[in-house]
Amino acid sequence: TLDESDWTGSFYPSPLSGLGDNSFTEDLNLSTVMLKEEDPGEAASVSLFPDFLQSFLKHASTAVFELLEDYEAICLDKVSTLQKLVLRSATGQQKSSKTAGIYWLLQQEMVTWRLVTSLYRDRVQAAVEEDIMMDVANPSASEKLIMEQLFQKDEVVRQSQLVVDWLESIARDELGDFSDNIEFYAKSVCWENTLHALKQRQSSGPVGFMRPLVTELDPDAPIRQKRPLVDLDREDDARLLKNLFALVRAGMTDEAQRLCKRCGQSWRAATLEGWKLYHDPNILENGSEVLPVEGNPHRCIWKACCWRMAEEDQFNRHERAIYAALSGNLRQLLPVCESWEDTLWAHFRVMVDTLVEQEIRSSGMSTEALEELPREYLEANWTMEKVFEELQTTESKRVVEESKQHYHIIQKYIILGDLDGLLEEFSDWMSNVPSLPSHLLRFMSHLVLFYRSLGMQLKEEISVEVLKGYIALLVKGKQTDLIAFYVSHLPPDVAVGQYATFLESVTETEQRRRCLELGREAGLDVATITKTVVETVRERDSQEFAHHDVTLDTATTAEDRQKIDVIDWLVFDPAQRAEALKQTNAIMRKFLASKKHEAAKEVFAKVPADSMKEICRLCEEQGMGTRLPAEDENAIREHLCIRAYLEAHEKFNEWFKHMNAPPVKPTLAAQAKFTEKVAFEMKEKDYQMDLERWQGGLDALTEDVKERIYNVLLFVDGGWMVDVREDAEEEPERVHQMCVLRRLCLPMMAFLLQTVLQRSNRHQEHLRLADIIASEQHRLYEVFSKDELHNFLQRLRESSLLLLDKGLDPLGYEIQQ
Repeated sequence: TLDESDWTGSFYPSPLSGLGDNSFTEDLNLSTVMLKEEDPGEAASVSLFPDFLQSFLKHASTAVFELLEDYEAICLDKVSTLQKLVLRSATGQQKSSKTAGIYWLLQQEMVTWRLVTSLYRDRVQAAVEEDIMMDVANPSASEKLIMEQLFQKDEVVRQSQLVVDWLESIARDELGDFSDNIEFYAKSVCWENTLHALKQRQSSGPVGFMRPLVTELDPDAPIRQKRPLVDLDREDDARLLKNLFALVRAGMTDEAQRLCKRCGQSWRAATLEGWKLYHDPNILENGSEVLPVEGNPHRCIWKACCWRMAEEDQFNRHERAIYAALSGNLRQLLPVCESWEDTLWAHFRVMVDTLVEQEIRSSGMSTEALEELPREYLEANWTMEKVFEELQTTESKRVVEESKQHYHIIQKYIILGDLDGLLEEFSDWMSNVPSLPSHLLRFMSHLVLFYRSLGMQLKEEISVEVLKGYIALLVKGKQTDLIAFYVSHLPPDVAVGQYATFLESVTETEQRRRCLELGREAGLDVATITKTVVETVRERDSQEFAHHDVTLDTATTAEDRQKIDVIDWLVFDPAQRAEALKQTNAIMRKFLASKKHEAAKEVFAKVPADSMKEICRLCEEQGMGTRLPAEDENAIREHLCIRAYLEAHEKFNEWFKHMNAPPVKPTLAAQAKFTEKVAFEMKEKDYQMDLERWQGGLDALTEDVKERIYNVLLFVDGGWMVDVREDAEEEPERVHQMCVLRRLCLPMMAFLLQTVLQRSNRHQEHLRLADIIASEQHRLYEVFSKDELHNFLQRLRESSLLLLDKGLDPLGYEIQQ
């Protein structure tokens, strides 16, 4: 599990900020259970991995934006759960900090999906409608109509407003149920405490020293008279203005106006109304009914006043920021923007405001009041790129630091629509030493899949790198059921290698079946993948093709065990029996060369008994007739060769064990008593019977082992480990190994047969073996080295001498007189 606590950073606000207390009483049992986990945040969010896959599978490519909304909803659900955990956990604990880190990550992911949904829904729609001609603005059109037409034809303005809306939605999430938090000072009378103090002074007259206060209570009185309100009213006003700005920041201007009215400041509510663009529908409509007029006909004058109020130092900083936001005065708006989101909102809001104002002015509908605004505002040349450049050079260290965070970088490139830049950032992150947070990597992967579903051109190499990183994360987290789907989105050759690498770590039989089934469902080339798994494990060997004379440890090692077990991947599917046969042959060749006969037997046992029949059946089904492909026919023959060798070796071991376990002849002590002699006679009879049985068994085993060894030495159709079909595809390594095995195994078989014949006193038969080795039909003498031939002849000499001792000729025949 990756530690994600470091990704919040000290410059981020606590996740507790803006959370309502009502979360405290919800899902109490869930929170209690989760808090007992070692890492409650990870435990609560681990289900996001399967949830995202299920969501992707549920939505077809035509419902891609429903998919994004589903992603956001999934994240929201987890954010709500983590919110409860953070609130209930003890502050300062490591578990709490980790949970808070994941909470922040998922909160950022949630709003990023919201941004992607908003912007790309517009971009896709714009691409569909790009051939549709826009109407030319009517010279008599109103400000509102000019603005609407600008939004229709200019995607920069439209998408900039979408960014503003998105940033305001984030602020709304943080506000929660705002009205519950402000009612404690919302009163119907404005400046109630100042009013009470003035009435007291009026009734009692001047008494001693009295603090100067305003003498009138109109809205402009404190500024005009340069006198203060009562401290309580000043505090209430400061708190009210701060909350009003928070509502404006959240795009809740109507709520801000309602709050002003509840506090007895209807005049302030009126000042927040003046930004609306003027529109008289009666000018364009010819109907008899008079329609209501919208907006502010003197908006230009109102805006100039707002700009001057924002510049006035005597006003509260939040009041100045409110009117700066409404008039597009960026310089006075930035001082209250603390976070990256706030600063970005300020720039994009001013950018949209400026572009709309410039459009209205170019249409000739603006009034002289606009001339009172600074030239840099009216002639500003804002672009999205310029906005982000401004954020990089801001004096706020916090904003600069936050702009370097992963999700803010992603949001930047999404807003700019710069996919190449985004993918380059992904590449840099993937190549850095610190591991990316697991949920960030999940987001990056699904974002890549989203862009692919839209048919957008991405840098393929980096996209593959991201998906491979996510697959590695799923493998590490043992998310077995998810891996095949994401592997299927890699290029076919890469997908084979990735899934094969994963399958190497799967050892349980049922889980192997499950993985192969998931691979088929995902459209992977399962046959090639399983072949790759087996070949990878088979070729992973530190030893070379060794000669028997080299001293080797013939015990089955863990590496050998892996080679034996890996064959299971090929036996699940009957269609892969031919491949299973070829791979088992390759593994057994190596084991035979190393004298690891027990390991070779285990590999042999992995091949189903009906494999030959199944291979022939598939050949007929595929319309190839009864003639098998040369490769398959040679593989079957090689398999039979190895079986003959293993059977001969096993039968020799059985003979050798029996030969060296004869019945023990009883003995009689020199001074034996009568009863002991009687018992000895009975034992003698039993011994003779056991000896006869043993000899009978030995004779039968001798005949059996002779037959088995001769099956190897005189293997039909060309010899042991010799292919019959020469039209097969060339496999130099296989041919070389088979030749080496002939030189290694056939002499050893001959020596074993010599041992059997000598130990069973079949010396004449032993000498006839020389004819077989020397035969030009079988040419077995070619596989013997010079030393081996010398050893072979030396043993023949021993038998000849024994025959001569018996009065026979050197070949075992009676000497003719």
